[in-house]
This record gives sequence, C-alpha cells and structure tokens, in this order.
Amino acid sequence: MTRAPTATARWAPAEGVPVRGTVVLLPGRGEHPGLYSRLGTRLAFDGYRVVAVPTGEDVAGELRAGPLPVVLLGSDTGAINALTLAAQLPVHAVVAAGLPLSADATPDRSWDAELDARTACPVHRDLLEGDTRLRRGALLAEPAGLPAVLPRTPALVLHGSADRVADPKAARAFAEMLPAGRFALVEGGRHDVLNDVAHRSVAAEIVQFLEWLRAGTRGPVLVRG
Repeated sequence: MTRAPTATARWAPAEGVPVRGTVVLLPGRGEHPGLYSRLGTRLAFDGYRVVAVPTGEDVAGELRAGPLPVVLLGSDTGAINALTLAAQLPVHAVVAAGLPLSADATPDRSWDAELDARTACPVHRDLLEGDTRLRRGALLAEPAGLPAVLPRTPALVLHGSADRVADPKAARAFAEMLPAGRFALVEGGRHDVLNDVAHRSVAAEIVQFLEWLRAGTRGPVLVRG
C-alpha cells in the first residue's frame, strides 16, 4: 500500500488471492483515510479491494474502477455521504457506522472528552493522540441531515451501544426504515466503532455482510451485542 496521510489510501489482497469485491470507505468528521489502515488491511486479507477516499474526492471514479460487488462504507458523516451516494450511484450495498443522527446538547469541548467519545481502544487512542492531520474538535460541527431519498440496496447499520455522540436508538430506528436494512449493535462500542475495542468483531461482521451479498442473500436480521 502507498499513501500520504490525507491522500486516498488503498489496500489490496495479496498477490494470487482472487479479489472478491470493492469497498470504498468514506471517513467522518476530522478524519483522513490513513486512520483506517487496520480495517483496510483486514478486509484486504479477506479478499476485498479497499479504497479510503478523502472528503470531497471523486467517489464515482473509484466505484467504476472496482471489481464487483461494489460497497460504500462510511463512518460518522461519511456514513451519511455513503447513504446519499448509494441512492444515486450504481453500488450493490452500503455500510453505515456511527450515524450522527443526534448530538449532545451541551458537549464537553475538550480534546480529552472528544478522544474518550471516539474510542476506548488504546492503540487507536495513541494513533489519534499523535496524528497532526486529525482535526480536533471536528465532532462539534453540525452534521448534514439524512438523504431525502433512501437507498434500496442492502444496508448494514453499525453502532456502538456506548456512543455518546450519536444515539444508538436513533440508528436502530433508521435501519428499520430502510427497505433492505439490518442493524448491528456493538456492546460497549463508542462513536468510532470501526476503530474501537471490538474492531476485529466489527470487521468480521462487515465481511460476513459482504459474503452474504456475494451469495445473493442478506442473511439473518440480527441485533448483535
């Protein structure tokens, strides 16, 4: 993999491993593609080509270039962007993590509070602490609203039960509105659920969803603790 901290980041399966599909990842508020190396590496190990795209960059081009099926994966506001694009572009599914559907009315504006809200994973906390490209305080910005047109493609909504930035109940209610939605609750998970303590289980849930998609079935609709 080759990347600069704020550039598009790419992870590919090892040479000789058949590519099982493409995942285009959209980061959330304050984030950049380089923060998703752990997840990208894991999905690539399972045979998926992964591209993390900076906010504002060309997503459609990456979708056209990818082996099928093509899936949009977004975190925080990236999840809203993924849902919006999934209703407009030829994608096969969408994964929305940490949807910012509600916010704390009186948030603590300190960096320590933001870091605690983002993740409890010591490895990811250390990464965020030393990252000069992360925009601290970005979670205080008002997120865009949900798209007016909801995607009809299969959708997996992932959310941490301990998310203090966005309400898990709102995420569950939204998943139930989707024509082909399923909801997975990560027990104890914080807002950056893709990079939190249970990141291995979350990655496995995403891979399972992708495999169901390849097989032409959504699989069982479960709430996972």
